[in-house]
Amino acid sequence: MNTRFLLGVVVAALAILSFSVFIVDEREKVIKFRLGEIVRSDYTAGIYLQLPFVNNVRRFDARLQTMDAQPARIITKEKKYVVVDAFVKWRIGDAEKFYTTMAGDIRQANRRLDPIVKRQLTQEFGKRTIQDLVSGDRETVMALLAGNVRKEVIKYGVEVVDMRVKRVDFEQDISENVFNRMRTERDRVARERRAKGRADGERIRADADREYTATLATAYSTAQTTRGDGDATAAALYADAYGKNKEFYSFYRSLDAYKGSFSSKNDVILLQPDSDFFKYFGNPKAKK
Repeated sequence: MNTRFLLGVVVAALAILSFSVFIVDEREKVIKFRLGEIVRSDYTAGIYLQLPFVNNVRRFDARLQTMDAQPARIITKEKKYVVVDAFVKWRIGDAEKFYTTMAGDIRQANRRLDPIVKRQLTQEFGKRTIQDLVSGDRETVMALLAGNVRKEVIKYGVEVVDMRVKRVDFEQDISENVFNRMRTERDRVARERRAKGRADGERIRADADREYTATLATAYSTAQTTRGDGDATAAALYADAYGKNKEFYSFYRSLDAYKGSFSSKNDVILLQPDSDFFKYFGNPKAKK
């Protein structure tokens, strides 16, 4: 009897102890209630005590959550509609506020975040053109959006970590117009570059022709000058040689003339017998 009683006491004690101790994981937020009233919500990871049947705890996932906003149709500063697809990374910051405003429901928090995100996108995109959104300072816009959403949802115990725009699409008719403008602009740039290429080609060819003509003229002038100098030098040498021994020079030139005149057996020359051409065929002393 005593053994059963002791065993019952031990079991009861263990049961009471199990209800008196709770563990807080680092990946969660915990709120402690006393008869339905919140008494504490600032727990960190560790082991804690509570009064069984009087206190109870409720746990919430403190890890990062992702809210994929529904694509929103937004008008830009230039009165053109775009379809924006964005998402928000958030987590529970204040467990007590999150519980009292969102009933501790993550899905409800996502539903509440969606219109807030769309409103901020509408406000910021309405201040900017499509060019600003596509090729402008995108990081600045994203940081501004995240900051605005963060300020607006902090009252719900939600901490926004980051916000990003996944894509910005034009509506179908706008996309076609933009594509046509881009194609027209690219065609214009291509025509300008082709025209510039043709002009550069003509200029290069003209420069090459001019340089070619100038080079030929310079070469011809140099050749003529060199040829004139050579002829003058040759004439001077001939004159000098002729002046030193006129008779030998005359005889040497006559031999060259004979070689050139009688290079073939069929050559025929009609001359007077007393012509100077044959003066060295007769008496070498006939003419001195």
